[in-house]
Amino acid sequence: MSQPSPLRWRALVILALAQFMVIMDTSIIGVALPEIGADLGFAQADLSWVFNAYVIAFGGLLLLGGKLSDVFGARPLFLIGFAILTGASVLAGLADAPGVLIASRALQGVGAALIAPTSLAMLMQLFGHDPRELTKALALYGAAAPAGGTAGVFLGGVLTESLSWPWVFYVNIPVGLAVLALAPRWCPMGMRGRGKIDVAGALTITASLSLIVFGIVRGPEVGWSEGDVAGTLLAGVALLGLFVGIQRLRRDPLMPLGIFRTPNLAAANLAMALLGAAWVPMWFFLNLYLQQVLGYGPFGSGAALLPMTIVMMILMVGFTERVVRRFGFRSTLSVGLTVLAAGLGLLSLVSAGGSFTGDVLLGSLVAAVGMSLAYIPAMFAAMSGAKPAEAGLASGIVNTTYQIGSALGLAAMTAVATSNGAGQIGNPAALVDGFSSAFVGAAVIALVGALVGVALIRRPNVEVPDVETEAAQPVAA
Repeated sequence: MSQPSPLRWRALVILALAQFMVIMDTSIIGVALPEIGADLGFAQADLSWVFNAYVIAFGGLLLLGGKLSDVFGARPLFLIGFAILTGASVLAGLADAPGVLIASRALQGVGAALIAPTSLAMLMQLFGHDPRELTKALALYGAAAPAGGTAGVFLGGVLTESLSWPWVFYVNIPVGLAVLALAPRWCPMGMRGRGKIDVAGALTITASLSLIVFGIVRGPEVGWSEGDVAGTLLAGVALLGLFVGIQRLRRDPLMPLGIFRTPNLAAANLAMALLGAAWVPMWFFLNLYLQQVLGYGPFGSGAALLPMTIVMMILMVGFTERVVRRFGFRSTLSVGLTVLAAGLGLLSLVSAGGSFTGDVLLGSLVAAVGMSLAYIPAMFAAMSGAKPAEAGLASGIVNTTYQIGSALGLAAMTAVATSNGAGQIGNPAALVDGFSSAFVGAAVIALVGALVGVALIRRPNVEVPDVETEAAQPVAA
C-alpha cells in the first residue's frame, strides 16, 4: 500500500476550490443576464442559452471525462480542464456577439466536465487510506458545492452592479491561474490504465446525454409536445440504447457495464439523481420567491441564502462525518432526504404577503440540514465499492446522474410551477401558488429518494469504514 501524500490537505483545498468553481459557474450569470442581453443584443428567447450551453456541455461530457481520467491519469485531465475553463472565461468576458458568448459558455462546460470527475477521483486516491480522513475530506469537498451555488448568485449581483457583466467571467481567471500553478505540486498524478478510448462509445454517449439534456432544458421553453423537443429526447434515448449495445460488444468499452454490479453503485446514483432533482428546483424557486415576491435585489437575494449555505458547510464539515461513521451511509442518506422533504414542505407554505424570517428562514435551514445529511452518504455509496482503476469512471457517473437529475427535476418543476401560475410576473398570489406547487413536487421527489435509500442501498451501515478501506486504496502523489 502506498504511503499517504503529506500534501493531501493542501491538495484538498485545490479540489474543493475546483468543485466550488464548477458549481459557481452555473449560477453566477443569472443576475447578469438582463445586462448581457441589452449589451450584446440577445433576443429574449435566446438569452437562456447563456446558461443552457454550459449545462449541456457539462452534462454531456462528464462520463467521457471520467473515462479519460482513468486512462490518462486524473491530474493531467484536471489541468487541461482548468486551462480550458480559464481560457473560455477570457473569451466569454471579451464576447461582442451572442454566438461568441454562447460558444464560450459551452467551452466552459467542456472544461468543467473534465474538472468534476478528475477532482473527485483524486480525492478518493488521496484519502482512501483512512476512512476518517476520507469522510472529512468528502465533507469539505461536498460543502464546496452549495457554497459555490450561493456565492455565484451573491458575486454575480455584486460584480454586475459594481463593475460590469464581463467580470462574472473574469473572476475565474485568477483562480484558474492559481490552480494551474499549484496543482502539479500538490495533487496526485492518479492511476493510468492500459485501455484505449472507445471512440464509438464516446461519440454515442456524449451525443445521447447532450440531446437528452438539451431536450430537458428546451421543454419548458417551448412545450413538451413540440416536435423538436420530442424528437430530440427520442434521439437521445435511441443513442443511449446504441451506446449500451456498443459497450456489450467492445473488448475495452468506455463504460464496462459490469461496473453497475459494484455494490450500491446503481442505487446510490439513482438516489443522487433524485437528490439533485429535489435540491436544485428548491434553490431556483426560492431565489425567484425572494426577488419576484419579496422584492429582494440580486445582492439581497444572495445574502438571504447565506444562512442556508453556512449551515450546510458547518454540518458537512463538523457533523455529518460522525453521523455517517455512527449510522452508516444508508440510514444517513435516507434520513437526510426525509429531512430535505420536510424543509421543502415548510417552504411550500410561503405566502404573497410573507417575509424572509416568517416564510423562508426555517424551511431553508431544515432543507439545508437534509442536504448536509444526504449528499456525502450518497457520494460514499456511489464511490465506495469502485476499484481504484475505475475511480474516474465512477466519479463521472455520479456527477452525470446528479447533473441529469438536476436538469430533469428543474424542467419538471418549472412545468408544474408554470401551470399553477408561476408565469404571471407581477401577480404575487399567482407566483406563490406556482412556487408552492414546485416545492411540493420537489418534496415528493426527495421522499422517493429516501425510499430508494431504504429499499435498494445495501447495508453494511456501521461496517462502512471497512468497505471503504478495502475499496479505495491510495495512490502516491
